[in-house]
Order: sequence, then structure tokens, then C-alpha cells
Amino acid sequence: MAHKAGFVNIIGNPNVGKSTLMNAFVGEKLSIITSKAQTTRHRILGIVNGEDFQVLLSDTPGIIKPAYELQESMMGFVKSAFEDADVLIYMVEIGEKELKDEAFFNKIISTDIPVILLLNKIDKSNQEELESQVQMWTEKVPNAEIFPVSALEGFNVAEVFNRIIELLPESPAFYPKDTLTDKPERFFVNEIIREKILMHYKKEIPYAVEIDTQEFFEEEKIIRMRSVIMVERETQKGIIIGHKGAALKRVGVEARKDLEKFFGKQVHLELYVKVNKNWRSDQRQLKRFGYNE
Repeated sequence: MAHKAGFVNIIGNPNVGKSTLMNAFVGEKLSIITSKAQTTRHRILGIVNGEDFQVLLSDTPGIIKPAYELQESMMGFVKSAFEDADVLIYMVEIGEKELKDEAFFNKIISTDIPVILLLNKIDKSNQEELESQVQMWTEKVPNAEIFPVSALEGFNVAEVFNRIIELLPESPAFYPKDTLTDKPERFFVNEIIREKILMHYKKEIPYAVEIDTQEFFEEEKIIRMRSVIMVERETQKGIIIGHKGAALKRVGVEARKDLEKFFGKQVHLELYVKVNKNWRSDQRQLKRFGYNE
């Protein structure tokens, strides 16, 4: 049987369920998930391998109008998703009417790449609303195949995956068959810590934070990590640490539990907080953190 392989890139507005779908396809938690917009900052590759296929899935940041350099870089990851896609997944949710950026929307409806439009969160809908939404999107994106799904509940996810494989070109595998992602281990340490900050802090704090894992030593029974939480201002540093260090301790305890689950090993995690002024608008800093690549 011929071997198929290709890039399947997931795009859509913030919070429509792109990361949930990616993790459902891969069967591992590669993308962090919170209820806050802009949780995903990078383009994260998840690889699903079968005997006669290799699907390279990309989770991308939600489409927004950029307000500062970091967001410009995030939208750069979305633009790149158009460039190498063999199949494009455009994800919307029940009740949604349009993409936040008209230029991206025009790209979707005029592309030659096969487009699968996923109407997500149908578990929060009824039959009448679903039919009306399918009709609306059929008219808006006539070049797309439409699948109603619930990424969270797993409804129709397997059917969509089978259709993806049908659409992929014949090709040898791009990565060794035991590869799960193209990201290094430290990337996932950073993301798991950042997820806890998104969950526990409000307003601007989560968006002003970047994580830098400076040490990662794997021993036979334990992995020792030292990570720095970067913030933009002294006041933010105080909020992250909290009264007598309680807030930072909570982040550390929750992150360590998830890291142990992710790596299947005991973890010793040291967390520090450091002010790195205006890093979100500093090209040099953004490059260092893996943006603007």
C-alpha cells in the first residue's frame, strides 16, 4: 500500500478549540489549553504515525489583529501555515460568524489547498441551530468540506482524521516514525508553567509572561529543572510571587505534577521570577524565545 504523509494546519479565531482538536488527534497533551484567548503563541507540530501514513499537525495561534511585536510574530506563524499545508483545517465554533482578519478569510476561500471546515462545540447546540450554521458556512466557504464536531467530547474526530488521510499526498515520512513533535523538551516545560500562570492570574499578567527553562538535567530517577518566569514590570513580579511566595508556590506545585505526568518521571522544579522590561516589543528577546524564526 502506498505511504501518505503531509502537513495539516489548523487555523481559526482564538478559543475555538484548535488545541483541544490537536491533542485529540495526537492522543497526547502537546498544546496547553485554557479559557483565555492567545493561549497558543507558537506553531506547535504534533505527529501522528501509522503503518502507511504520517500526519504532521500544526496548532497555530488564534487569529487576531496584532497590537505589539509578540502578536505580530504569532500571526507570522499563522501565515506560514498557509505556505506548507497539504490540508487546511479551518475551525469555527457554533455561533461564530467571521474570522477576525478579512485577509486571512479571503486566503481560505481562494486557496487551492483542500479545506476542511470544522464546526466545533456542537455539544452546546441544538439540531436547528446546527443546520442553520452548516448552511451559513457552506455559503461563506464553498470550497470547504464541513464536519460538525465536538473536539472535547471526541464526536466526529475519528471521521475527520480518516478524511485527512484520504486527502494527503503519497509521500515518504518526513520524520522517524517514533517522533511525536518537533519541539524540544524544554519547550513543553515552559508551556506547562505558562499554562498554570494563565489559569491563576488575571488581566494583563499572563500576557506579560514568558518562561525560560535554563537548566534541564535528566538523571536515572529524576529530572531537575530550573525555570525563570519573565515579567515586564516590578509590580507584575510581586503579583506572580504573591503574599509570602504563596502564589508562586502554587504554580510550582501544579506545574510539577503535570511535568511528572508528561515525562513519566519524578521532577524537581525550581522557579524564579525576573523582570525583563518590554520583552514583548523587543525583536532580540522575541528571537531568543523562539518567535520571529
